Amino acid sequence: MTLSLQEISDRMEIQDLCWHYADTIDQKNFDELRNIFSEDAHIDYSCFGGAVGNREEIISFLKEALAIFPHSQHLNANMQIKLDGDTATGRIMCLNPQEMDLGESDNVTYMLGLWYVDEYVRTDAGWRIRKRVEEKSWTFNTPDFMNF
Repeated sequence: MTLSLQEISDRMEIQDLCWHYADTIDQKNFDELRNIFSEDAHIDYSCFGGAVGNREEIISFLKEALAIFPHSQHLNANMQIKLDGDTATGRIMCLNPQEMDLGESDNVTYMLGLWYVDEYVRTDAGWRIRKRVEEKSWTFNTPDFMNF
């Protein structure tokens, strides 16, 4: 399959968008998500007990919920992107080790394996994620009170 220069560019821009999302979450720069998700975005983090909502609801949720995670890494791989003009879909693998602050100098590090099932849209400002649904794959060393 031969890709046009536009298709190559679109794929690279979407990959950069996904990596920018991961870095933004790990840096806890949640307001930057306005430059990653479209205005009409729908985000579903429910497979690990998280929120489901629009862009602003998710930004608010992340600011509160991720405060107990001093460190995390969202490592993306196996990016499967299908282009269709000004829209695209993707299935992105994510390995997510996280350190959770349990208080009184006690931390636990655990890992999540997941997929992002995405829809993207080209906007005047570039590609944006219009829909992101987390799909659970596996967990490792999660604290007993976390029932995913």
